Amino acid sequence: MRLERGQVLAFFAVALPVVLLPVAAYSVDAAVVALRAAGLQAATAEAAETAAQQLNIDAIRSGGGLALDTTAAKLVASKALTDEEPGAVVDTASVSGVDVKLVTSESLTMPFSLLSGPITLRARATARLVAGYDSPSSFLPLPSSTF
Repeated sequence: MRLERGQVLAFFAVALPVVLLPVAAYSVDAAVVALRAAGLQAATAEAAETAAQQLNIDAIRSGGGLALDTTAAKLVASKALTDEEPGAVVDTASVSGVDVKLVTSESLTMPFSLLSGPITLRARATARLVAGYDSPSSFLPLPSSTF
């Protein structure tokens, strides 16, 4: 009995790192992917909103109503995306009327790469130019009885 007392401790000293280290590495990889995917999605949405602000002035002047400048919208979307996420690229950018649709991607190398090599993250966003303005605030700096 006396010779078997430390065998369980030795087993756990060898077995726990073999089990826990891959789990910890997978957790770090998963956290990095989630963080980068959220960043790519936010950058894609912001790029789409920025692109949706590029008015086609010729269409407005000719009485054709609101329309987007397709070339300017695509250029601005690409620049806005690379400003926010330098490793991201615009896969497709389509402009139809007042709608902008972006599909972006980014290649990501995992810190530990236990299960796979580099992965590709993808994001989609749509933005629309809408005529009008937000309603004015009802919280005036002065009481309404002074007007």
